[in-house]
Amino acid sequence: MAKYGGKFKLKIVKEYLEGTISYISLAKKYGIPAESQIRRWVRAYKEFGEDGLRRKHSKKVYSVQFKLNVLNFMKQTGASYQDTAIVFEMNNPSLINNWYKTFLEKGIEGLQEKAKGRPSMSKNHKGKSLKKEIELSREELLERENELLRLENSYLKKLNAFQENPNAFLEKHKQRWHLNSKKKDSD
Repeated sequence: MAKYGGKFKLKIVKEYLEGTISYISLAKKYGIPAESQIRRWVRAYKEFGEDGLRRKHSKKVYSVQFKLNVLNFMKQTGASYQDTAIVFEMNNPSLINNWYKTFLEKGIEGLQEKAKGRPSMSKNHKGKSLKKEIELSREELLERENELLRLENSYLKKLNAFQENPNAFLEKHKQRWHLNSKKKDSD
């Protein structure tokens, strides 16, 4: 169950938008641990209206390709989870965070939707294995390993650049993100 309801979020957002109280004051007034949560609500409200504050009751299933596109966008632009969620018209940035963690731990296989519930009983118990193993050719395995090494290499290069000069690195990626968002606006 969600900690904060849609009506509560809307009340706080409208109170902020009236311009009489700050994020920090609102957080203290309503006992919200961090004002960043209120910032996210205000941003979601500005982008999606009241729908941006509501929790979805039906689970939307995203394809693996969509998840990879979202993660790739975030990596290329340096956008935050919130910015990425808005670009892809999602109202749950923490979902992107979960995808990112899963991708780092398990790779692409971790992003695939898993079957829910108990497996059905098969008629032939002896001959079939419950796990279906996907056999990849040696060339495909090497290509996959190559791609993972490329990703790791680019990540380490960016990490090193960030550690050497954080301000310059962040400024470069902010500019790139703004340029990309302007290109999309002109399309």
